[in-house]
Amino acid sequence: MNKAKIIGIDGLGGSGKTTFSKILQQRLDHAKLFHLDDFIYPKSIRYDQNVSEQEAYYNKQWRYDYLIQSILKPLKNGLPINGLIEFYNKENDDYEEKQVMIPAEGMIIVEGVFLQRKELRDYFDAVIFIDVNKEDRLERVLGRDHYIGTQDEILKKYESRYFPAEDRYLEEYDPVHLADRVLSAVNSRLEREVNDVISFIENRSSSTR
Repeated sequence: MNKAKIIGIDGLGGSGKTTFSKILQQRLDHAKLFHLDDFIYPKSIRYDQNVSEQEAYYNKQWRYDYLIQSILKPLKNGLPINGLIEFYNKENDDYEEKQVMIPAEGMIIVEGVFLQRKELRDYFDAVIFIDVNKEDRLERVLGRDHYIGTQDEILKKYESRYFPAEDRYLEEYDPVHLADRVLSAVNSRLEREVNDVISFIENRSSSTR
């Protein structure tokens, strides 16, 4: 029985995961793209005042159980998805249901940080890690994350919340070596790296039939 292929695009903040994943989706017929940030907890949980910023981000940011039970586990077990799935709406800090249909033999791409944590890793058929140094990532987020505030406020947020949690992930999981493929996703090599990933996915799919 052919089962769905579940591809993870892992990487730290500002590494280019979303851009790469969108291009990859466009090149893969019928693949559906899910963003891990569509499955975050509301602010009251992910900004829990009883723990540090980095602890809240690392352990209280995402609804792993919901993602697993509603999407990853059924597909991994050879079942189709045909129903309403809750997606986070940042405008009202709540969830809205959307109809999702994925055939049992379909393909999905999940992009987000920390995808190789023990909660998720075994559900992926392959994980691509986008490895970009901190200086380049910081330059990107300073020019992108204006919703946080000024550049000083963005830097403060990353230094108190995101970077410490990312360092913990790197130490606990060594995602560069755990991943099936490691890419740089720089613009000059982006097309070539997308082609490389597509070939890798196709070869892996052929070998598991």
